[in-house]
Amino acid sequence: MSFSIYQLKPRFQQLLRPVLASLTRCHVTPNQITLLALFLSIAYGLALACYPQKPCLWLGLPVFMFVRMALNAIDGMLANYSNQKTPLGAILNEICDQVSDAALVLPFVLVAGIHPALLIAVAMLALLVEFAGVAALLAGSSRRFDGPMGKSDRAFAFGLLGLLTGLQVAGIWLNAILAVVLLLSLWTLFNRIKRALQHRAAPPTP
Repeated sequence: MSFSIYQLKPRFQQLLRPVLASLTRCHVTPNQITLLALFLSIAYGLALACYPQKPCLWLGLPVFMFVRMALNAIDGMLANYSNQKTPLGAILNEICDQVSDAALVLPFVLVAGIHPALLIAVAMLALLVEFAGVAALLAGSSRRFDGPMGKSDRAFAFGLLGLLTGLQVAGIWLNAILAVVLLLSLWTLFNRIKRALQHRAAPPTP
């Protein structure tokens, strides 16, 4: 079984549980949290794209990635806690996650020393990995979150890349990390397709 940071999600959720009652009392909805994470991600991505020469923005990326992961966990927890799970929320969650990923990953193409084609390949494969996770539903399986390079793992990897970029580490090391992310993403894609077929509840309807 491949390890993924996603497997730590239950423990992470326990740390966030105390805020749920407060959010419910304030009439905050899960969709508002989802959209907040999206808008913050776009804003931070735009800041990175407009000011790629500022180390402080790159050094702050690991912290922002953690905040984003917290918001991504809270929206689902809040939906369960307040009984506000809706089809619209599920769709928003998937779309906003992919847009947020792109907004935070693509600015790395402006970093000196990073190979643009490698960065774009990683970004495209990330979308394909998540598409495979959702497409598992069409095969009668559950939404797949298999690793080793799922959403949480990518957040960690690009947080690390941001830190190294801010510290002005040589591009060869940044490209090496991107190459590892690319290979692990391919492995993840294979895992999600394989396990979706293994765990399908029933054959898809023609």
